[in-house]
Amino acid sequence: MKVLVTGAAGFIGSALSMKLLDRGDRVIGIDNHNTYYDPRLKEARIKRHIDHPNYTHVRMDIENVEEVESLFSNYDFDRVVNLAAQAGVRHSIDNPRSYINTNIVGFGNILEACRHGDIAHLVYASSSSVYGANKKVPYSTHDNVDHPLSLYAASKKANELMAHSYSHLYNLPTTGLRFFTVYGPWDRPDMALQSFTKKILSGDEIEIFNYGNHRRDFTYIDDIVIGIVLVLDRPPEGNSDKSAENPNPGLSNSPWRVYNIGNNSPIGLLEYIQAIEEALGVKAKKKLLPLQPGDVIETYADIDDLIKEFNYKPKTSIKEGIENFVTWYKSFYSIN
Repeated sequence: MKVLVTGAAGFIGSALSMKLLDRGDRVIGIDNHNTYYDPRLKEARIKRHIDHPNYTHVRMDIENVEEVESLFSNYDFDRVVNLAAQAGVRHSIDNPRSYINTNIVGFGNILEACRHGDIAHLVYASSSSVYGANKKVPYSTHDNVDHPLSLYAASKKANELMAHSYSHLYNLPTTGLRFFTVYGPWDRPDMALQSFTKKILSGDEIEIFNYGNHRRDFTYIDDIVIGIVLVLDRPPEGNSDKSAENPNPGLSNSPWRVYNIGNNSPIGLLEYIQAIEEALGVKAKKKLLPLQPGDVIETYADIDDLIKEFNYKPKTSIKEGIENFVTWYKSFYSIN
């Protein structure tokens, strides 16, 4: 297939591009290479695949409608994976406009281009953050998610609603994937794993919010990529069980679906930090702080639908995943 991957210099986008190339697909990757974090990491990621004969890289921004229209007119895409987004829950508290511009306006441009480009399937990144104030765990896609706690979460919920309207009006097959705390080699510097590792090695205090009582469904990057590819290969069809008399937020009469993609096994943040300490052989200096605005206390993915429909089985333990990350981190940053 000829697949467009947006955000191809990002953590997940680069890993997905490599997986698709390995199986013989042609990949056109786009990224705006913004400065939300050090662009040198993005450049290093794409060095792994930019010279592949079936890969083409385009530096552009999905917020620019003319560039998006030109891209789709120049390539006859079979499928699209939209991973381009302004990420980060806490950043959205101080910089809401960037989330509106990229996550909503930019995604709208992608939807329009897919509509006119007769795309067979659009897969896009949603987030576990959409569950917001929900108390019932594990989180299920069949539960309502109407109370997001951050604009980042609200923008991802908006993506799901926007996609549904295009699936309904234009018969565009769309699938949203609610990612649960993705981690592993090549992740972002602002994410907990890389931030904690850097501070532990330098002897600085790490700030632990909610006094360490967070629980997260940490999901290794390889397991995420496998799930994306499984879903990409099978566009959704309308579900006849969905009706006004039998409402179900996870199903639709239109070719639209959303799935949780997580490890289905949450662990406490302090246990996660302990695994980092063991992999590094260094004890962390901890500063326990109260809950921050916008934070979700626990994430826990119900992945029954993904297991039933795609035989999805995450395989990487926290110990193995963190050890792989530490090995990469020390090599990438030349730490003995």
